[in-house]
Amino acid sequence: MRPGRVLAFSAAAAGLLGLAALAGVVAPHAPSVAMASRLPALTLGTVLVAGLADGFNPCAFTVLLLFITALLAAAQARGPESAVSLRGRVIGLGSIYIASVFVTYLALGVGLLWVVDLFTQRHLPARLGAVLSVALGLWMLKDYFVPELGFRLEAPAAVGRWARASARRMTVPALVAGGVLIGLCTLPCSGAVYLAVLSLLAGQPSALAGFGYLVLYNALFVLPLVVILFLASARPALNRLAHWNLHHREWMRLSIGSGVVLMGFVILATV
Repeated sequence: MRPGRVLAFSAAAAGLLGLAALAGVVAPHAPSVAMASRLPALTLGTVLVAGLADGFNPCAFTVLLLFITALLAAAQARGPESAVSLRGRVIGLGSIYIASVFVTYLALGVGLLWVVDLFTQRHLPARLGAVLSVALGLWMLKDYFVPELGFRLEAPAAVGRWARASARRMTVPALVAGGVLIGLCTLPCSGAVYLAVLSLLAGQPSALAGFGYLVLYNALFVLPLVVILFLASARPALNRLAHWNLHHREWMRLSIGSGVVLMGFVILATV
């Protein structure tokens, strides 16, 4: 561990988190008229970019590759079949898993938005959520700059084992249960982006508008997973994607962490 790097990062992170906390506490109780007029365009753009970016989160990306690898191995072990038939089987079963992840994330988001809606001053939970998203984004940056310091923001090691186990069973109940369970367990490491988006959606003028944006975000979140499933359902492409993930996941962590911190401050300036 390099003491100089740890000290520099800790000071910078503490300063940014303190600034976010200060902004979240002392800022006005409601957005200004100028900021309120920009909220729809800001929300749509943020949802589009954040949903796609979160789909490439190292947690979701890595677990999906482990799942497809086990699914391919299990399908090939069941007996000889054509490459087209094998790929169709993998895509069909993988789609059940991705659909389960989509429903799980959407249900969590709806639940959190409902809780926020119980507050009469909806700006307060939104601002607190933005501060927490900044903290999680800084944690992701810590994992890039000083990974040896403390715990890493990542899914438990058991998640990969659950993914492989559900894939090997190749039954609809196992795939649905695996998708729900893995979706819940990967939320801590992919939740920084989600929390920032939910904080922004909490400031929407109506619950229906917030729900529409939430559905759009989750559809974009699983879109990269669907593309990866189609590409990785063939063994050569799976090997190339696994190699790309191995060499670029830390850069993705840096990019997403930086984006979340920036998004948190934009939300604090807006809601």
